[in-house]
Amino acid sequence: MIAILDYSMGNLGAHINMMRKIGYSNVVVTADPKELAKAEKIIIPGVGAFDAGMNNLRRLGIIDILNYKALEEKIPILGICLGMHLFASGSDEGNEDGLGWIDTKIIRFTFNSPFMKIPHMGWNTLKIEKKSLLFRGMEDDENRFYFVHSYHYSEKSGFDTIASVNYGYDFPAVIQKENIMGAQFHPEKSHKFGIGFYSNFINS
Repeated sequence: MIAILDYSMGNLGAHINMMRKIGYSNVVVTADPKELAKAEKIIIPGVGAFDAGMNNLRRLGIIDILNYKALEEKIPILGICLGMHLFASGSDEGNEDGLGWIDTKIIRFTFNSPFMKIPHMGWNTLKIEKKSLLFRGMEDDENRFYFVHSYHYSEKSGFDTIASVNYGYDFPAVIQKENIMGAQFHPEKSHKFGIGFYSNFINS
């Protein structure tokens, strides 16, 4: 069973619709620790601010079970956009501590050019940096995904950059540390490429 985390920070309907398109039905949308304890994989979506996301996790009382599933059971966990940012130790966006699964800090875009707009919003093409089951069968594709964000992972140690993207400069678009994976883009808004990405996560 795959659990999609409901912590009031994402468009859950779009993720459910994507699962239906893939033909996967063994999925629950939940913030119940008992349901999360049974999950074989977890997707943490996210739209919004870093501090609000962490405060919601604390309010729901689910940080302990998330830590257990990620660090003890080591089930596959996929964070989307803000969900991926919460894996870090903190963010330039706020003052709250993150989950700390990845020892790095999320940074804001910094541009020297006045022509580069923030947020990075729209379709962009990935560069696959390392072989991964997340892109199985997609290595030769165009791999265009939809982005909406003002903050991103820096190129520091503690994780593998599976795919990068360029918006003013290169930065990680897909990261992985063992069973913990993150995508800066929104696969639920990325049509056939999102279907391929989610299918690979489900079947990996």
